[in-house]
Amino acid sequence: MALIVDLARGVVALTGLYFTALGVTVLTRPDRATRFLLGFAGSPAAHYTELSVRLVVGAALVLAAPQLIFSGAFKLFGWVLLGTTACLLLVPWRWHQRFAQQAVPRAIRHIALIGVASLALGGFMLAALVRGSVP
Repeated sequence: MALIVDLARGVVALTGLYFTALGVTVLTRPDRATRFLLGFAGSPAAHYTELSVRLVVGAALVLAAPQLIFSGAFKLFGWVLLGTTACLLLVPWRWHQRFAQQAVPRAIRHIALIGVASLALGGFMLAALVRGSVP
């Protein structure tokens, strides 16, 4: 079980690094970040890749949560991610695509806020790992 928890912690670290890199990209290259964000659910492959990543990250958050500070928040976030991913698995990818085509352009209007929030989330995840309690 220790190996699985170590792998989960590694996924949490990679997720924290991803959000940090996304935040930096959004703030320094908003055009590149916008193209990336508009690609969500753009094809069946993108849809299923996104869902796969969400499942792995959600499971990792649930498994690693006891070793992180604010473990309850991370566990809840992991379960929310797993639950919403399960819902997305039940709907056709075209519905997800239509939703993304409507929601992402609205969100991109606040691209700087997305960048700052991504940096904050990435930093929070990495800090939770470093400062977390190790059994």
